This record gives sequence, structure tokens and C-alpha cells, in this order.
Amino acid sequence: LALKDVNSISTETMLLLWSMRERHNPSSMFKMFFETLPSNFNTGLSFGIDALAALEGTLLFDELMQARQHLRQQYDELFPMLSTKFPEIFKQDIFSWDNFLWACELWYSNSMMVVLSSGKLTTCLIPVAGLMNHSVTPHILNYGRVDQATKSLKFPLSRPCEAGAQCFLSYGKHPGSHLITFYGFLPREDNPYDVIPLDLDTSVHEEDGTAQSVSTSVTTHMVRGTWLCRSRGPPTYGLPPPLLSHLRAALNCDHNESTPEADIKENDRMVLETLVSIFTPMLEGESASWDVVLALDYKDLQRRIISSIVTSCGSGLAMLDS
Repeated sequence: LALKDVNSISTETMLLLWSMRERHNPSSMFKMFFETLPSNFNTGLSFGIDALAALEGTLLFDELMQARQHLRQQYDELFPMLSTKFPEIFKQDIFSWDNFLWACELWYSNSMMVVLSSGKLTTCLIPVAGLMNHSVTPHILNYGRVDQATKSLKFPLSRPCEAGAQCFLSYGKHPGSHLITFYGFLPREDNPYDVIPLDLDTSVHEEDGTAQSVSTSVTTHMVRGTWLCRSRGPPTYGLPPPLLSHLRAALNCDHNESTPEADIKENDRMVLETLVSIFTPMLEGESASWDVVLALDYKDLQRRIISSIVTSCGSGLAMLDS
């Protein structure tokens, strides 16, 4: 009832406040569930200064900063306002920033989308089922559904799961940065959604009648590890076709069916050497806490993607010399 006076408070925020209260409520009917939960979830949202310093300049660093800023703003809009208005309900020692962050990590890392018997799709905390791990090739792709007849939660399998084997769930088509931020892990398998954004500036000189002006546009290319590509030879060399097309146009290296083979090779050499000059500097530059280890694992993933680009360019250049 106290929350009726709070403008624009969402259902998700109410669940966070409920979780904070129930976690410290000795009479809670969910006491056993909360007692089984860890005191720390160790997601990216709890990264310390050393881990953040190791990530500076990466996509994950930006994602973590934005997520933490959003959550901190959300908390500051509620407290100490609620504790001041309703001190007996929202006690300051329970509704602290650390407990709020814990509740956020709980729902981010353990909640599941479930279709209730009414047909409504909602987010729930499900004991045991919430412990299922993510996989790039999961057994379960779709939402669980409550079976009214058996009073149970059922999950449709997209592929067979042998008896006694671990049943994997898909947390979604997310890159490593998202999985670290909200779940606290990197997949062991090659993740096709891991990319490095590469921004390329293209300056074009335009005649305006009296002087030259410069028109600048920025094109962003999402670069994956070349180990995910099946073709390592020309014309792509295992590299992203849109990126190659952009560089060929920017370097005036476009060719067509009538272009001599020697010119095609020379043009491709220029493109590949340009890519090497872009990516090689990114490889230049640690007992550590869990967050630093996870941060460095993410940096190693980025280095692996970058290294694969450089390696593919080297292989392409070798092909051109043969």
C-alpha cells in the first residue's frame, strides 16, 4: 500500500523491493529459498576497481558503466525517500544500496520467463530450474510452461537430453559482454554473438565552388572471430564481406569481372595490409580476484578475435604471393 504513493514505480522494481524485504524476513514463507542463495552472485555488476581498470576501452567496460549508472539512478530515486516516509517498512539497514544491487543480480541471473496456466508470460524465480546453465547449443530454447493438470513446470526440448546428463538452457543470443554483466560468466564454446565494433571514419573532400570542405561519416562494422568462417580463401579470406567492401571502396580497390587478376591481387593486398595495420596495435598491451580474472578472460576473448583477423589477413597475403 505504501508504494501506491510512489509515481511510476514498475512491477520489476516492486519485485526488487520485495526480494530485499523477504531475504531478511525470518517469518517469510520463502525463507528456505532465500537461505539457499549465495551472499554474492559475482556478476559484472559487482566488478571492483581493478577489474574495471583492466577493462577500460572495451565494449564490456561501457556496458558495465551504463548498467551500474542506471541501477544507481533507480535506487537513488527510491531511497532515502521511502525510508524517510515509511521507516518501519523500508528500514535503512535492509534497503541499502548493496542489498538493492544483490536483488538486481538475483533477478538478472536467476529469473526465468514462464507461461502461467492463465496463458500470461511473466518473469519468475524458480527453485532448481533457475540453476540451469546456459549453452550456445542448448537443449531448451523456449519458455517453460505451467501444466495445470500435473501442477508442474514443463520445458520443451529442442534436442534430446540423455538421462543423467546436464540439461542446458539458452539465456538468449547474447555476446560475452552481456553474459558477464548480468550472469557473471563467459561461455566455454565459441559464441557466434561475440563481436568487436570497429568504427571507420571516411572523409570525403567536396567542391563547394570556392574552397574544399570535408564531409565525414562513420561506419561501424561488427567483426567476429574468423574461426567462425568456413571460407578462408579469396575473395573474403575469412573476413567480414561488408568490412572488405567498405575498405575496397575507401581505398579505390574495387574490381569487377574485367579487372586483371594481377590488379585484383594487388588491390586485395592493399586491403589486407590496411586491416593488419588497424588490428595489430590492438594486440599490444596480471594472483587476481574473481572479477579481475573474468575481466581478463573477456580481454583474452577480444584478443583472440583480433588475432584471428590478423592471422586471416596474413594467410590471405600468403595466398596472394603464391
